[in-house]
Amino acid sequence: MDFTYKSYLKLINKLRDKRYEIVTYQNWKQAGRCAILRHDVDNDLQKAAAMAEFEKSIGVHSTYFLLLTSDFYNVFSKESQRLIDKIKWGGHFIGLHFDEVRYPELMGKTEEIKSRILYESNILSEAINDTVKVVSMHRPSKEILDADLRIPDMVNSYGSVFFHDFKYLSDSRRRWREPVEEIIDSSEYERLHILTHPFWYFEEGKTLEKTVSDFVNSANLQRYEQMEDNITDLRSIMKREGVRIC
Repeated sequence: MDFTYKSYLKLINKLRDKRYEIVTYQNWKQAGRCAILRHDVDNDLQKAAAMAEFEKSIGVHSTYFLLLTSDFYNVFSKESQRLIDKIKWGGHFIGLHFDEVRYPELMGKTEEIKSRILYESNILSEAINDTVKVVSMHRPSKEILDADLRIPDMVNSYGSVFFHDFKYLSDSRRRWREPVEEIIDSSEYERLHILTHPFWYFEEGKTLEKTVSDFVNSANLQRYEQMEDNITDLRSIMKREGVRIC
């Protein structure tokens, strides 16, 4: 499977052909054979909004997990708010993507980590003007996975139900660890939990190296556009043509 919207649509159609019902973390118990679609938004909210728009066009809904502690986007910024609204407008759900590495002082302290998850979820709820009810872990440690965290009023997507009772499939680091299409075709599993990262998907396929380098090199132009919103007549100081894009 390559990393294009066309291939993603093919995956969705395979689910439909094999009679998998697309469900959420809240309503899956009402279904028989089912699949949960999940997206972790590690670094590019624009790509998440693009994926959300594409999913709306093909009639599916999924959960987008936003990283409150990201160095790449700020959920309270004007542009991020516009993109988040676009995701919600598509009928999708927003969850918290929690990075335990952000809090090294809490390593091994599961109760404190649960409290911090609730703290972040309340902040994200304010940002999206909706209640955040589900969390996914960003690069979770074995200790956190084994802890099977039970968090008040929240669903842990890495809880034993979704990580073990469902067949978990992921495209982390732009590589499917198992042949996702073959697994769907086999109908071996009644419940699937499918994680994709919108960052990897385009209209036309790109290599891993091209995807990463384009994102890194686009930062200069993005920084210029942000400055335009904050400095009057920026072009009198620096012209757009002066932005270096490798």
